[in-house]
Amino acid sequence: MSQASEVSASNIMDQVMQFAEPSRQFVKDSIWLVKRCTKPGRKEFQKIAMAIAIGFAVMGFIGFFVKLIHIPINNIVGG
Repeated sequence: MSQASEVSASNIMDQVMQFAEPSRQFVKDSIWLVKRCTKPGRKEFQKIAMAIAIGFAVMGFIGFFVKLIHIPINNIVGG
């Protein structure tokens, strides 16, 4: 009976290790990634912020002009 329980315990441990190994590897890789990443410097951050602001402004102007053109067209078509 003790030999059967040893085999069963070993089998259960193998299953637990098989389940835990990918999780452990994921945590290890995640920690490595966070350590490798760096914050942007002031100059780089300002450059990114400026690019985003310009993008927002361009999209806003496009939306404004599309709306500006469609208002008279809707009034003409709608009566």
